[in-house]
Amino acid sequence: MTKKNDGCYNDTMFSHYPKKREPLPPEYQAIYKQHFAENRKGSTRTSSAASKMEAWMHRRIAEDVKKAAQSPRTLELGAGGLNHLCYEPDVKHYDVVEPYTDLIQESSYKDRVQHFYKDIFEVPQEPLYQRIISIAVLEHLEELPRIVAKSGLLMTDDGSFRAGIPNEGTILWKLGYRLTTGIEFRQRYKLDYETLMRHEHVNTADDIDAVLTHFFQKVQCRVFGLSKGFAFYRFYECHGPDKNKCREYLKEIESKNQ
Repeated sequence: MTKKNDGCYNDTMFSHYPKKREPLPPEYQAIYKQHFAENRKGSTRTSSAASKMEAWMHRRIAEDVKKAAQSPRTLELGAGGLNHLCYEPDVKHYDVVEPYTDLIQESSYKDRVQHFYKDIFEVPQEPLYQRIISIAVLEHLEELPRIVAKSGLLMTDDGSFRAGIPNEGTILWKLGYRLTTGIEFRQRYKLDYETLMRHEHVNTADDIDAVLTHFFQKVQCRVFGLSKGFAFYRFYECHGPDKNKCREYLKEIESKNQ
């Protein structure tokens, strides 16, 4: 499905941002770092199975590289342990944004990365990127429109923004994690996994769809399932960053923060 964006920004469109993440109860805080590390590495039985399903997103992200005449200049948002690089062995220039530097330092792929940034607003404006990618990241971002707008300004006019996301906010996604990770989480920690998910996923898949559709002129969505409403994952390929909208939104946010 492809959407063309003809709308204009108004100051109420994203007034519910930045989102406010629900604080974790103390018993969740006590196990959070351990669970986070295991989940990123796929070191438990269920997280390993989830990683295999998430491979669908990685493969969709990497499709354009196989077709490209030249290796595109790439920026990955929320690169984690750099596990996406195994899907793109031929990419030459690869920069990443990742605030958790311990994950990068432990990765066997770190020597393939040219520049590391903790925040997208540390990334220089030039040279521009042919592609900006993310896998299972946008659902976590409290300032999602701000980060997508900045991404648009860091891209070439003919570049692509490519994102894989869980289908958060739909029945199949909720049922899927309840019957897999949720069961394992309760067995290990005697806690409800949904509390952790509410803390982690501040954006639904439809929230993300609305932001991408606003800042990009052409947005194509594919799903790992039957439809947007009944799927495990979505993949977005976005072209034509509307840089006027990106600048306007960032200027509005900056004026509000002064």
